Amino acid sequence: MAATSRGTTPVPPDARPRLTVLSGPSGVGKSTVVAHMRKEHPEVWLSVSATTRKPRPGEKHGVHYFFVSDEEMDKLIANSELLEWAEFAGNRYGTPRGAVLERLEAGEPVLLEIDLQGARLVRESMSEAQLVFLAPPSWEELVRRLTGRGTEEPVVIERRLAAAKIELAAEAEFDTTLVNTSVEDVARELLALMKVV
Repeated sequence: MAATSRGTTPVPPDARPRLTVLSGPSGVGKSTVVAHMRKEHPEVWLSVSATTRKPRPGEKHGVHYFFVSDEEMDKLIANSELLEWAEFAGNRYGTPRGAVLERLEAGEPVLLEIDLQGARLVRESMSEAQLVFLAPPSWEELVRRLTGRGTEEPVVIERRLAAAKIELAAEAEFDTTLVNTSVEDVARELLALMKVV
């Protein structure tokens, strides 16, 4: 089947890929799985979130996140320009609506990597979205991953662990659960769910 390029007739709604939302507790490895998957399948479009968080070393504006001020985030929210937004660990994160809808209209597979609160909001506004929960092999492994990062203060890690307990309890709200025992395996399973071959 030929790929649809921009500027051509939009893909009929029943032939469009579903929006796929990947969520799970902080430290479970969402970014690692997505990076591996997109290396093999760059045609999967990953929505870049806007955030009020300061960049971590190596993060680039427009690639990892759109780093915005509190005032800019207020404007995006007020103008309904975000598909969802949430506050986490003292910072706000949100998904720009227009870009997601444009890619889906063009028939491209779209992936959102967001937190639980964001996933719930996407389900409310786009009930046809496919929600995938990424779970750690064990609680102990999640604690090890979060404390091993070395990028956050102990108080932030404690906040993330408290949030992770709440997030793990919400697993039943998702359509599918993938357990992150192997990045390669999870990436393959996620691609299959997204029907990317």
